[in-house]
Amino acid sequence: MAKTENVYIYKLYERFWHWTQAFLIFFLALTGFEVHGSFTFFGFENAVDLHNKAAWAFIILTVFTIFWHFTTGEWKQYMPTTENLRLQAEYYVFGIFRNAPHPTRKTVLSKLNPLQRLVYLSLKILVFPVMIASGLAYMFYRYPSQGEIKELGVSSLEAVAYAHTIGAYVLMAFVIVHLYLITTGHTLTSNLKAMVTGWEELETEEGTIPESKTAKEPVGEKLEKPGADPKFKPDNYNI
Repeated sequence: MAKTENVYIYKLYERFWHWTQAFLIFFLALTGFEVHGSFTFFGFENAVDLHNKAAWAFIILTVFTIFWHFTTGEWKQYMPTTENLRLQAEYYVFGIFRNAPHPTRKTVLSKLNPLQRLVYLSLKILVFPVMIASGLAYMFYRYPSQGEIKELGVSSLEAVAYAHTIGAYVLMAFVIVHLYLITTGHTLTSNLKAMVTGWEELETEEGTIPESKTAKEPVGEKLEKPGADPKFKPDNYNI
């Protein structure tokens, strides 16, 4: 029989990174599409200046976050898996509209379902690097150095501009889908609240004890300590 427990799942830096990155993506899109000529809001010159400053902030945030992921071991959350991948896809296509049970159970050690792992990993190793590299190439295509104008040696900015623009549309598509999916928790706002407070109501299996409700940091998911039951096997004890 399943039950739910309030679990501390998103750490402070994780939440800071999430919201700062979200703000920067929206701001970069706003200024970037103005530079692209889609509308006028800040004015072209101001939009270029603000876009460049936000881009540097995004790069700095990315560097610190890569460091955080590897020093905390959180990078393991993004390792792809095929387990329940088909079931997860079917859930998003059909099951979610029929109140079907979620095919995967979120824990502190496994926050992302199989599809989320693939999507977020693709963003981190493909979309973000392409956006950063193309943005820097565009920014430093020609730059002043020691009283003269130097070039990066890029033959044409057309390919760079296309790559940057396509990446922007991919990010916007992801944001739209992400905004929808955050409404599919236990309540319309439960997922949003979890990313604000760090605490989320998670479904647990009978016989498991989630993280302490009073702990400031996750302490891991463990089965109840075995008693005199001779059928108990150490391999089933999840550290």
